Amino acid sequence: MNKLAEKACINWGIIGCGDVTEVKSGPAFNKVAHSRLLGVMRRDHEKAKDYAARHGVPKVYVNAEALIQDPEIDAVYIATPPDTHCDYALQVAQAAKPCCVEKPMALNYTQCAAMNAAFDKAGQPLFVAYYRRFLPRFLQVKHWLDTGLIGEVLHVDWRYLSPATDRDIAADNWRVQPAIAGGGYFVDLASHGIDLLQFLVGAIDRVNGIARHQKQRYPAEDAVVASFGFRNGATGTGTWNFNTHSFSDEVMIVGEQGSIRFSVFAEADVSIDARERKESLHIPHPEHVQLNHIDHMVQHLRGECRHSSLGDTAAMSTRIMEQILAG
Repeated sequence: MNKLAEKACINWGIIGCGDVTEVKSGPAFNKVAHSRLLGVMRRDHEKAKDYAARHGVPKVYVNAEALIQDPEIDAVYIATPPDTHCDYALQVAQAAKPCCVEKPMALNYTQCAAMNAAFDKAGQPLFVAYYRRFLPRFLQVKHWLDTGLIGEVLHVDWRYLSPATDRDIAADNWRVQPAIAGGGYFVDLASHGIDLLQFLVGAIDRVNGIARHQKQRYPAEDAVVASFGFRNGATGTGTWNFNTHSFSDEVMIVGEQGSIRFSVFAEADVSIDARERKESLHIPHPEHVQLNHIDHMVQHLRGECRHSSLGDTAAMSTRIMEQILAG
């Protein structure tokens, strides 16, 4: 029997209350039904106490083990850099509690597989914070696709271009340190888009890629191109470059009877140009972009629905990125 389904309120604990938890996720745990943020832990204990004071969190922990083992904590959200995801997640699985990890799921596919095996054995769900699956903007795109307005999908192209900044070479910028992030900005950002494309179009089963250190300003790759194939027969291409003179972020999905355009990260309209529909819609994100994702996690734990971003789908996105970077 699912014990959490009987609880009036599911108590969450956060490991790693950094920037992502300030607005995107943390406050949302107290804003969805049957959910409460009960405790937080951060390696800098003073910063953890400051976070708790500002967000009204009752408990602050000195270490992750104390949070995980607290019987009052029902589920754990791991919001640390990727190099610690696997270790913390395995501890949560050992404690037989549900878990959500930030994206990307782990440093590599091997770690993802170990995490999935541990939660399968524990009989607990492992969620991954690919929250774009739950945002109204992208659900509109999925509606257009599912209702066949552009016909059979033939090709997908995503181009993400971004200028270099001083932040790239800052000493505390772990996102360009492969030992911590699993790669560079490509892994950090493309993980969202690759997961989203599989949610919208279908599973990717063939991948080729080229990764380059064009400017060699930091250890990770700064230019990546890829071609890929979807299991349903559609083809795809991607370009990610972090040295360009201007910013651009656009996905185009081409079908037999039209096309759809949108941005993965930019605040832009979603548009469709098809035989039976031509329109452009502005659909803003909620204040806390992980709100709908968190709401669906709580519903899943209460036995009311099945969350669509679990360890199995998230592991595939990590595997695809590994294959792209390997060439």
